[in-house]
Order: sequence, then structure tokens, then C-alpha cells
Amino acid sequence: MSNEKILLVDDEPDIVEFLGYNLTKEGYDVTTATGGRQAIEIANKIKPDLIILDVMMPEMDGIETCHEIRNIEGLKDTLIAFLSARGEDYSQVAGFDAGADDYITKPIKPRLLVSRVKAILRRRLGVEESVMSEQEGGIKIDREKYLVYKEGEKFSFPKKEFELLALLISKPGKVFTRDIILESVWGGDVVVGDRTIDVHIRKLREKLGDHYIKTIKGVGYKFES
Repeated sequence: MSNEKILLVDDEPDIVEFLGYNLTKEGYDVTTATGGRQAIEIANKIKPDLIILDVMMPEMDGIETCHEIRNIEGLKDTLIAFLSARGEDYSQVAGFDAGADDYITKPIKPRLLVSRVKAILRRRLGVEESVMSEQEGGIKIDREKYLVYKEGEKFSFPKKEFELLALLISKPGKVFTRDIILESVWGGDVVVGDRTIDVHIRKLREKLGDHYIKTIKGVGYKFES
């Protein structure tokens, strides 16, 4: 049984009760909140392993809540999964742009929810545990602390961005297909939108520069120093 801490945030009591019951039954330590402000206060106190965050909430929606959480030093690396009835690509893009690690679409069956949560939490262990891997072009990655150094400047990336960069940088010049990227970074049992990879690649380029990651049309991406 797991003892990992999950903060479940939704303004609909029935959903909180339903999801909370099923996650607690699996052994997770579940705390609930009904709004963004309350979620931030609770997250600061309990330091959850995962926050499941509804998008559409009054006063402070999930996107704004996620932005604020990512700006809190002690919470910026906490896993965040959005939970929303809106499955459109643009809604998912907004979620990933806010710093989310995953996007779960309502309604979701209990067994699938538990499977998704397990897959998300496994990502913390998904990157090789070598402490430092130095690459050409002034890029260094610290796989233990999830930090990236570019010419001495330190960057702290959300976990999915870090794992994607770590995959590409592990074999400079190798072309990774989209299927391999999805399998390696998001896991085969996780369903994500078609634009998920593109969003994360764009965010990496914004932080590191356009010239490191090359697009191979119709195939995938590769890292070049």
C-alpha cells in the first residue's frame, strides 16, 4: 500500500468524495480542498507528492492556482495533474503552459484514475540516478536534483520538461520518434493529447534557445550541441 500524499482540489463535493474515496482505498494519504486559495495554503503545510487540480473553479481557477504553486520555492517541483471536463487541445496546452505534469479528462473511471495516478507518481523515479551528466554546448543536467545548467546559469524545470530534455540529451544526434518520446517520458499507460510533446519542446526552446533541439519532420526530435 502507498503512503504518498495527494491533494485533491475540486469545487464539486460529489467529485471530491468519489475520487477521494477511491484514492484512499488504494492507500494514498488524501487531503481535499474546494478552491485555489485553500489548496495553496494546504499544499504549503503538507507538501503533497501530487496535486490533482480541477481547472474550472470560481474565484481562482486551476490555471492561476498552478501558476502560483510553481512560483513557491517549496512546491515548484510538486507533481500537478489537471482534472477537467474540457478535453480540447487548447485547454490542455494552457494546462501544460501553466506548469502541469499531466492532464486528466473527466469523467474518469476509478480504475483508470488509480492507474493514471500511479503512472504520474512513478515519474519521480523515471530518470536515471547519475548525479551529473555533462554534454557539449554548455549544457549540464543534474539528474538527482532535476536541475539544468546552461553556461553556468541554473534552471529548475517541471519534471516532464526535464525528463524530455534528459532523454534527448542522453544520445546527442539521435532522432527520437514521437512514439518513443511518449513511451519514455509519459509512459505507455498514459493518454496525452497530440500536442503535448510540441508544447514541451517549445518550452524547452524558450528556456535554452532554439538551436539545441531540432525537429525532424514527420519523425520526431533530436538534441544537437
